Amino acid sequence: MIKFFNTLFVTMFGLGKIKKIPGTFGSLATVIILYFFFHILNVSSNLILIGLIIIFVLSFSAIAVHIEDSENKDPKEVIIDEFIGQSIPIYLYEISHGIEKSPNEAIIFYGVCFVLFRFFDIAKPFPVNFFDKNFKNSFGVIMDDVCAGFYVVLSLICFMVLSSYFFL
Repeated sequence: MIKFFNTLFVTMFGLGKIKKIPGTFGSLATVIILYFFFHILNVSSNLILIGLIIIFVLSFSAIAVHIEDSENKDPKEVIIDEFIGQSIPIYLYEISHGIEKSPNEAIIFYGVCFVLFRFFDIAKPFPVNFFDKNFKNSFGVIMDDVCAGFYVVLSLICFMVLSSYFFL
């Protein structure tokens, strides 16, 4: 029974079992879930942060249990790591500047975050590829997506700085 719930957790309630592009579906589900929590339910960002931290910490052991008997140490059905990585730029956007974000602005930003995250998760620039290649365990599975999430943040910061410099 515990293994069943563990599989539900690491596959985001079975979403990772989709045959084609499960990581993309996991990222898209994350975008929808976070939009729902931030803009429909208006859940406190502190409460969301606590939830994200709990998911992050539990993911290490859940993924380790899921892959312990498998030769493939980063199976496609494990998409909780996409949830974690995709959450980073969206959460940081939502808490940035301390101002209320309009739902329309958020939809555009979430879409940009989604596209950039998928790009970095698939292209795997350094250090994303470092974690992917050198850690064949739950740490590697999670940290490559965490790095991809921070690449999205870095890209958006660079864009904002450059656009303010060139369009002032």
